[in-house]
Amino acid sequence: MSHLPVPLYGFAAFFMIFWFGTWMVHLIAICYGKYKLHKKSCKLPPESSPLPGVSILKPLMGVDPNLQHNLETFFTMDYPVYELLFCVEDKDDPAIKLVEGLLEKYPRIDARLSVGWSDVGVNPKINNIHHGYMAAKFDFVMISDSGIKMKNDTLLDMVQNISEKHALVHQMPFTCDREGFATIFEKVFFGTVQSRIYLSADVLGINCHTGMSCLLRKAVIDQLGGLRTFGCYLAEDFFIAKGVTKLGWKMRISNQPALQNSGLCDIGSFQARLIRWAKLRVAMVPTTILLEPLSECMILGAFAAWSASVLFNWEPLVFYMVHILCWLLSDWLLLSIVHHGSMPFHKFEFVIGWQFRELTGPYLFLHALWDPAIRWRTRTFKLHWGGMAYELNTPADCQTAPLQQQTAPTLPTDSGQAVAEVTPAATFCTEAMHRLLVS
Repeated sequence: MSHLPVPLYGFAAFFMIFWFGTWMVHLIAICYGKYKLHKKSCKLPPESSPLPGVSILKPLMGVDPNLQHNLETFFTMDYPVYELLFCVEDKDDPAIKLVEGLLEKYPRIDARLSVGWSDVGVNPKINNIHHGYMAAKFDFVMISDSGIKMKNDTLLDMVQNISEKHALVHQMPFTCDREGFATIFEKVFFGTVQSRIYLSADVLGINCHTGMSCLLRKAVIDQLGGLRTFGCYLAEDFFIAKGVTKLGWKMRISNQPALQNSGLCDIGSFQARLIRWAKLRVAMVPTTILLEPLSECMILGAFAAWSASVLFNWEPLVFYMVHILCWLLSDWLLLSIVHHGSMPFHKFEFVIGWQFRELTGPYLFLHALWDPAIRWRTRTFKLHWGGMAYELNTPADCQTAPLQQQTAPTLPTDSGQAVAEVTPAATFCTEAMHRLLVS
C-alpha cells in the first residue's frame, strides 16, 4: 500500500480513530445503562423530612386512543404533594371533555384545567404551557408531554435524583410495549441509537436533554427569565438545559426512562418526527452535516473497513461484516438493558427492525438537509443558524420579525454577566464524538 498518496493515510487514520471513539460510546452506554437504569426508588421519607411539592404541566392538543389512560396514570402516582395543570389552547379541543371527566373521577387530586395560550414566541409548546407555568404554586415544575405514561414511583424517582447541585432531572426517552412493526421500529430507535447517545452524554456531561419529561427548579428558570425566554426556539429543551448549566447548576437523567405511549404510531409519522429532529440539529450545529452520517453503522463500517485495509492490510469485507455483527449484538444488549424485561417481540423481528432503522437513517438525514423547513401539525417553521425560529405561514400582521433583526435572549453566566446565546454546543453524537476525540 506504499504507493498510495500520503493524504489517504491521514484520512484512514481519522476514520479509524473515529471508529474507535464510536465503540467507546457503545461501551460507556452499556456500562452506564446497567449501573443507572431501573434502580428501585427509595421509600417515601418520614413526615419529619417531607418531599417538595411538584407542579406538573401537561400540554394537550387533541385526543388519541391512549390519552385517557396516559393522563390517568398521573392521578394515581405514589407521591404526597403535587398539582396537575392541564393546558389546552383551544376552547373547542376534545381533550377538555376528557380532562373534565378525570377531574370528576379523582376529586381529591389537586388538578386544574387551563384554557388559552400566551403569545411569547413561535414555540407552540411554550405558548401552550406558559400560563400554567405562571400559575404553578410549587418550587419544582415538571413538564410532561401528553403521550407520557407514568409508573407509580416515577415522580418519586425524579425528585430523589435532584440534589442540592441539580436543577434539572430528565427522563431518557423510551416507549411502552405496543403491537405492530412501527412500534418495533420505534422501540429499536429509542432503545439503541437514542439511548446510546443519551447515556454516554450524561456520563460525559454533554447537553442531550429532551423536554418530553423533565423536572425543573422553578427559581432557576425564573432567574433565566421564565419559560418565555425560550419561546423563540423550537428546541426549547436544549436551551433550557444550556441556561441551567450556564448558571452553574448540574443536570442528570433519572433512573426510569420516559414511557411514550401514543395511541397513534405508524412508520411515516415516526420518520417525519426523526426528520424534524435532524433539521433542528443541523440548524443548531452545522458540523452535524458531516459528523452525524459518519456515526451510522453502515457508513462508518464502510470507511473503517477501507481504513483497516489501508493501514493494516486487513480484508475489508470480513472487517465490515464483523463490524455490523458486533454493532447488532451491542445494540441488542443495550436495548435489553433499557427495556429491563422480556422483549415484546422475537429476536428475528428485532433484526428486521434494526436493519430497517440502520438502512433508512442516512436517507432520513439527507431528506432533512434537502428540505430544512420544519412542519409541525398545520404550521411551518424555518430555523436560523443557532436555533432561533420563525413561522412561515403566519399572517403578515402577525409575522415574526426577520431573523437578522432578532437577537437571542441573554442567559446569565456564572459571574452574573449576560451573554448572547447564539452558538449552542454540539448535540447528540456530534459533541459526544468530539469530546471523545479531543479528550
